Amino acid sequence: MKSLRAFVYAIPVLLAVFAMSAPCQQAVTFPSGDGTAQALLYLPKGAGPHPALIVIHEWWGLNDWIKQEAAGYAAKGYVALAVDLYRGKVATTPDLAHELSRGLPQDQGVRDLTAAFAYLASRKDVARDRIGAVGWCMGGGYALQLAIAAPALKAVAINYGSLATDKSALAQIHAAVLGNFGGQDHGIPPEAVHAFEAAMQSVGKPVDAKIYPQAGHAFENPNNQAGYRAEDAADALARVDRFFADKLGR
Repeated sequence: MKSLRAFVYAIPVLLAVFAMSAPCQQAVTFPSGDGTAQALLYLPKGAGPHPALIVIHEWWGLNDWIKQEAAGYAAKGYVALAVDLYRGKVATTPDLAHELSRGLPQDQGVRDLTAAFAYLASRKDVARDRIGAVGWCMGGGYALQLAIAAPALKAVAINYGSLATDKSALAQIHAAVLGNFGGQDHGIPPEAVHAFEAAMQSVGKPVDAKIYPQAGHAFENPNNQAGYRAEDAADALARVDRFFADKLGR
């Protein structure tokens, strides 16, 4: 009984410790063209200035897994801005995810992300010359488009996102580029990765791309019950961590 009472009395203390250690989260909005973009901002400890990351969701929307990833980056010392490209909508079925992704005009998505970059660069707690981006699936493709549209972006990590090969567009990239891809991904097959690497190399832009031979699409997402590969995911996410630590610092 004494041990039970001690546990009960300890609960408020444990909750307080957790609250103190968890990154601060707040909903923010910022201008994007004639509209208003929205995002969740996760802040690390300390006044900064800190490196920052734009975190870009999959076709599902800004769901709990992406929020978890953004909070994790904040805990590692980054100001993390998880942009909500669907502006409040989240899919729970593939049909709805397909509908939402098809209904998002690419120019609006890129505009929201460049606005997110400007928002971060304006913050006093952000080192404006150390801003990167990371995305998965649809968000991986948008991460690449952001690197093209925002030459001041320092580093970008593309996780099985659609790739571009237009040399005039790729020549606009000044960010360091890392990519993680699945060898069994039918949407972004190894041939597409190699074509992207060749196009980047032709314009003098290095790429650190890795293909996981047995992995399919979305292999890093633990909610992907059919295709999640824990060992490959751990390796890919560790590569992203090392990449940002090297290119952005902490």
